[in-house]
Amino acid sequence: MTQSKRKGGHASLQGKKPANTAKLKRPVTNNPGHIKNRLKRSEMYGKYLLEKKARKRQSRIQREKEAEALGEDAAVQKHTPRTLDNTRESEVTTVQPDDEEVLADEAEDEFAPYFSDEIRPKILLTTRPCPSAELFHFISDLMRFIPQLYYYPRKSYSVKEICAFGSNRKFTHLIVLSEKSKVCNGMLISHLRPSTAANGLGGPTAFFKISNVIPSSDVPNNGAATSHVPELVLNGFTTRLGHRAGRFLGSLFPHNAQFQGRQVATFHNQRDFIFVRHHR
Repeated sequence: MTQSKRKGGHASLQGKKPANTAKLKRPVTNNPGHIKNRLKRSEMYGKYLLEKKARKRQSRIQREKEAEALGEDAAVQKHTPRTLDNTRESEVTTVQPDDEEVLADEAEDEFAPYFSDEIRPKILLTTRPCPSAELFHFISDLMRFIPQLYYYPRKSYSVKEICAFGSNRKFTHLIVLSEKSKVCNGMLISHLRPSTAANGLGGPTAFFKISNVIPSSDVPNNGAATSHVPELVLNGFTTRLGHRAGRFLGSLFPHNAQFQGRQVATFHNQRDFIFVRHHR
């Protein structure tokens, strides 16, 4: 004899897990990657690109209509495009050009005699042991860029021995170039001259990564460099660390620019990159 089960009632009363009867809605997304069919996925992506282009066209038409309605006030209300520079958060260590504390520190630091033209820099340049032949193309451009730059082969000497050699021969800076896969990828710069700001010792020392080097021979319609001292331009070094780095790089150049040579050495700091240009 069998007992008939009672039909009806809530599923939880029958010892069953209640089923979710609500329809699952897939979130709206522009990424068709969830579509397995390759042809359908390509078709949906093509439609998305067309819709995006149409929206941009409608937005441009709307802006043109608003500009016509505003007339002369259109230039005032022109939208500024969003870039990496104007959307970055302001740096808390940014200093003003007339900051008395910063000016007082810079008047007594290691690089003050160079900026006042009391001392002319004399720079020793060397490379890593066993440099490739390609590195010497970069060295030739560097020697045309920085005045009073003297190249010495590295041979088997250590950096400590090279620093002692440079100090004994009145060199003010040391530059050591490194490379990888026959491409220069780094530059070590050390200040050798003892100073009262460093308690009678040398320094500081900084390492800069090098990338995207364009040789002077690859620049179209390039002008031949002359022996004149270039004018120095330091732009974008607005923080305390930026002031320090800018003055360190500026100490590599004499500060008695010979403007008849029409040469400019530019160091432009932007997005934590230092762009270097040699104009003539």
